[in-house]
Amino acid sequence: MDFLADLETRGLIQDSTDRDALRARIEAGPVGVYYGCDPSADSLQVGNLIGLLVLRRFADAGHNAIALAGGATGMIGDPGGKSKERNLLDGPTLKQNTRRIADQLDRISRVSLVNNLDWTEPVTLLEFLRDVGKHASVNQMIARESVKARLESENGISYTEFSYQLLQANDYLHLSRKHDVEIQIGGSDQWGNLLAGVDLIRRADGRHVHAFTWPLLLRSDGKKFGKSEEGAVWLAADRTSPYQFFQYWMNVADADIERFLLQLTLLPVAECQAVAAEHAQAPHRRVGQRRLAHEITTIVHGAEATQAAIEASAILFGGSPAGASAQALEFLATEVPTSPFTAGATLAAALAATPLASSLSDARRTIAQGAASVNGETAPEDRPLTEADLLYGRWALLRKGKRNYHLLDAATS
Repeated sequence: MDFLADLETRGLIQDSTDRDALRARIEAGPVGVYYGCDPSADSLQVGNLIGLLVLRRFADAGHNAIALAGGATGMIGDPGGKSKERNLLDGPTLKQNTRRIADQLDRISRVSLVNNLDWTEPVTLLEFLRDVGKHASVNQMIARESVKARLESENGISYTEFSYQLLQANDYLHLSRKHDVEIQIGGSDQWGNLLAGVDLIRRADGRHVHAFTWPLLLRSDGKKFGKSEEGAVWLAADRTSPYQFFQYWMNVADADIERFLLQLTLLPVAECQAVAAEHAQAPHRRVGQRRLAHEITTIVHGAEATQAAIEASAILFGGSPAGASAQALEFLATEVPTSPFTAGATLAAALAATPLASSLSDARRTIAQGAASVNGETAPEDRPLTEADLLYGRWALLRKGKRNYHLLDAATS
């Protein structure tokens, strides 16, 4: 299967410039390709993951892949998909957001990284109008779907956002000249912006370049993954923890398994299809969700975090914390109620001091019924908790019944 055919099989090509010419250029040898993300938030989200992985696919195939952080375009904001004007970010916020998403672009895509602020900031308005604006057709700019939708809305569109496509087109022109980039890629909502770049390069330099998009990542219920969507799945660990990230994929619908394996992992197509087929034979075993969660979490957060998420999940579904890693317990601390550890307190007193028991007598009844444990082991009510109970010298996990937990943390005592 050739490279473009692989992307097509994965459902990663929706719109493209001349498909035959695009295929011929990729097959002819190494080609420059780029994908950009604006810092409209301090983290990318899972919808951006497709682009980062398409870059990695290009790089793995021997091409010159470049990830772009939109330090300049982020100052304006793309009007695409928005019904009203964005709130412009202040300088310090934008700078912090750019730094954070640049780190994610670099860590996940593992390709060369550039920031369009580097070549946009020095350009004066007159230079931009002379060198870029003179090649832009207002008729074509107005015809772009993202602009048409805003022009027809009650909020309209400002000149600032209207000019966004020229800034992105200039990025493509710069990368074409300085890095020999010939392909720009993006989600389907970027198609108008990508075409603006193709057209600018043709008019300014007489060069024929390419672009293609993939369908926006949607759940099986039709909802979009996005920063402004409720329940966004972030790529930053401090926005969506590795444990929560892992659990998200463990709970995706069966109907999404094959598509997400194909588009959001680096597994070969045949292996994705084999996992999906095995899953379809016995959905209750959740083979597809487990493989999907493992693969995507490893790409985004690394193998150690993935293993810790698996261990934390096992604990919260009844397993013992005794053999878990310190990172797994750190994950638990973000998912279950936590309070200070008090050395010498009896198990009954410790339970009564948490929401696991309403009173000391309630705690004693729970213990008498064998429904309470410390680090997975049942114990009598008068058993004192000591530093020997602390896992990694810090945590003791109380459990009531099968699913009610409370973590005692010596670091907060």
